[in-house]
Amino acid sequence: MKFIYSRQGLKGKEEFVQRVFEILPGLTSWTLVLGLIGLSFWQPLVSAIFVIIFLLAWIMRLFYMTLFLVLSYLRLSLEKGTDWLARARGLDRLDLYREELAKADRGKKWLSRLILNSHLRDLEMLKTRGKVPPLSSDIRHLVVVPVIKESEAVIEANIASIAKNTPLTRQIVVAIALESRAADEVKEGVRRVVAKYRGEFLDLLLVEHPEGLPGEARVKGANATFAAKAAAEYFRGKGVPFENVVVSCFDTDTVVRPDYFACLTYSFMACPDRHRASFQPVPVFHNNIWEVPGFARVVETGSSFFQLIETTDPEKLVTFSSHSMSFQALVEMGYWPVDMISDDSGIFWKAYLYFEGQYRVVPMPMTLSMDVVDAGTWWRTVVSLYKQKRRWAWGVENFPLVMRGFLQSKKISLYNKIRHGFKLFEGHVTWAALPFLLTLVGWLPAIFPSEEFSNTVLYYSANRFTQAIFGLSSLALAGTIGMSIWLLPKKQKKYPLLWTLVHGLEWFLVPVILVFLSAMPALDAQTRLMFNRRMEFWVSDKRRQG
Repeated sequence: MKFIYSRQGLKGKEEFVQRVFEILPGLTSWTLVLGLIGLSFWQPLVSAIFVIIFLLAWIMRLFYMTLFLVLSYLRLSLEKGTDWLARARGLDRLDLYREELAKADRGKKWLSRLILNSHLRDLEMLKTRGKVPPLSSDIRHLVVVPVIKESEAVIEANIASIAKNTPLTRQIVVAIALESRAADEVKEGVRRVVAKYRGEFLDLLLVEHPEGLPGEARVKGANATFAAKAAAEYFRGKGVPFENVVVSCFDTDTVVRPDYFACLTYSFMACPDRHRASFQPVPVFHNNIWEVPGFARVVETGSSFFQLIETTDPEKLVTFSSHSMSFQALVEMGYWPVDMISDDSGIFWKAYLYFEGQYRVVPMPMTLSMDVVDAGTWWRTVVSLYKQKRRWAWGVENFPLVMRGFLQSKKISLYNKIRHGFKLFEGHVTWAALPFLLTLVGWLPAIFPSEEFSNTVLYYSANRFTQAIFGLSSLALAGTIGMSIWLLPKKQKKYPLLWTLVHGLEWFLVPVILVFLSAMPALDAQTRLMFNRRMEFWVSDKRRQG
């Protein structure tokens, strides 16, 4: 489908449809919040009924999320010791490898058998579909790392972690995408990193992105696209077919495990539709987790948990932050959006529309770690976190583009249009409105009851009902605290028991965090979109101590 994934240059009906869908999320969120505030004073009985419905929906979603958080964590734990490189090389001799695994010892623990059966299903799917993968030795990895203001320490940690992926480093080309408007000290730091690590990879390219190219905004996608086009010329010159190249776009603070690219190689080879799929690891914010204020730790641990939960539903999974895909598909569809802030999710929706719905995200049982926002002081970190969450919430800009694309597409099924459109819309509205309803608006009918409402059975039973709801939510919170203890990295130094208990109490900041560092940034982003006040890409403050 020849759909231009951009809001630029629209006229007439297309411009009108775009504006309608830009207004809809913010209008819905504000209507829910202000409408229930108004009902709390004018019709408190009706408002109380709505609040109870929202509370029930919330507690059901909370237990649903907790369950799938546990399942996702179990999968990561089960696959932690997997020899991904051996699996990838096993696919080089698919038939013999299938026979070897089929005869493997079945007397192992049931968890080991579960992993083995999952692996066998991948092989059976490849055999059934007849999609023989390229040889693992023929696959090349392109890693694009956009840089604008990050410190040398942050950049080097990224490159050093990639360099630990032996023996695959000789199949990796790293392209550092440096903005020409970056400060001189940033450029000098990048050049030192390039000089230090160039011999570690097949190649390490330094691509400087000029400012002010036609049709581009000041966004990461424009920088990454320019670097990817330079890499395309590099691969053409080396005679490397694009179908054998897997491209990964990493945030600058990304740190990967030593077996990351082995897992990515296997995931790419084992996917029958490898040129119609993105590959999404689980991003966790652990690099500096013990160096930041407690509220920032809770915020980003929650973000990590959300990404863990998302991977349990591949049918609705969308790319986020650092991700990978077929370079052939990226070139064919015209690279990342160059005028959008939310390029990480935008690339999925652009691909989904370009390939008429024949595109999906494959979750990888592998984590990669990134930095928690750290601006140096408590208050500056609050401001930086707010701006980061607002930038993430600006992903709502995809909704009008996706809906316009759905209206034009004749090949994407109505079912897929409805389920994807509803999830995209509902996710952003819930993000902006639900925390307000749960923590603030929901209490208004009880605080300011009318005489009519105060004489109802609901008024007297609402307190018990609310206590029961929050009692159940406390169980889920306790499970979340326990999960955070297991998931978070070990502290590099020992702390007193009292200090550790204080970390557990940080989770009681969740109601405040949900409102001020989740709902408000989301509502801010939706309001800006509603009134056509465009945002520019803002780079989060990241720093390393020591």
